[in-house]
Amino acid sequence: MNHRELGGVGAVSEVGYGAWQIGGDWGEVTEEAAVSAVEAARDAGIDFFDTADVYGDGRSERIVGEVLADEIAAGDVTVATKAGRRLAPHEADGYTEANLRRFVDRSRENLGVETLDLVQLHCPPTDVYYRPETFDALATLEDEGRIAGYGVSVERVEEGLKAMEFPGVESVQIIFNPFRQRPAELFLEEAAARDVGVICRVPLASGLLTGALSRDAAFPEDDHRNYNREGDAFDVGETFAGVPFEAGLDAVDALDERLPDDRPLPEFALRWILDHDAVSTVIPGSTTPEHIRANAAASEATLLSDAEREAASEVYDEHVREHVHQRW
Repeated sequence: MNHRELGGVGAVSEVGYGAWQIGGDWGEVTEEAAVSAVEAARDAGIDFFDTADVYGDGRSERIVGEVLADEIAAGDVTVATKAGRRLAPHEADGYTEANLRRFVDRSRENLGVETLDLVQLHCPPTDVYYRPETFDALATLEDEGRIAGYGVSVERVEEGLKAMEFPGVESVQIIFNPFRQRPAELFLEEAAARDVGVICRVPLASGLLTGALSRDAAFPEDDHRNYNREGDAFDVGETFAGVPFEAGLDAVDALDERLPDDRPLPEFALRWILDHDAVSTVIPGSTTPEHIRANAAASEATLLSDAEREAASEVYDEHVREHVHQRW
């Protein structure tokens, strides 16, 4: 497993583990399966874990904290969590020092730590990025020792660019994959210039870029790929990376026609992301140990060829760009 610097947080595995699925919104996941997934990720050399306080109302944090307790205590892994989505209503005015302290303290308890490695604002309303007092509050929590560093998780490129103007921001988490290419235009360059870490989520477009989904795929009622296709529950960009399902399947078919047979589609997608030097880590999520090991192995996979990169650009322009490029 190769490692890269994540802002001022330190070196982390360039393939991390996204722990949303072990919390909720992906159908039923048993406690046993969740524990096995975290264990498989660690055994595969992953030492960066990304969770949030709302994933299963704290379930994801608690499982990560319990499974990795000894390694967290020893400083052998880095755990990032998120705060803000517990607000009801989820409005910019709620991002106060008092609320953030309350959320952070709950996450500290869930993870069983005195100091959280990294806290990210959890896709707040755009207005938050224009409120220095919110970032002052995070700096206060850092001064108090509740958190060791802070960053943001954003929906839109513009939000990430604005967040980086605050000097204390160590990282920006953003959706970036062959079906969401806009961050490569300016965002990654700015992040590198400012030494801000980049965490790439939704790397496999909610399963589209695994090549395992078909047009007759059925998802459980409690799977966001069922109930959030139109953005009814949260930003539609989190589901299939915002690409309409049928268009996404057409894009996958087009990639299959252009890519070499010896490159699995998930490896291609993860390698496409990692071939951008400004990326710190990519955080695919899965509850299948075999898939987790395969995702981790992308770190050692060969770089993409010119033909593979060209295929990604062509398919994006032909099938995906119109649906996502200017929206996020």
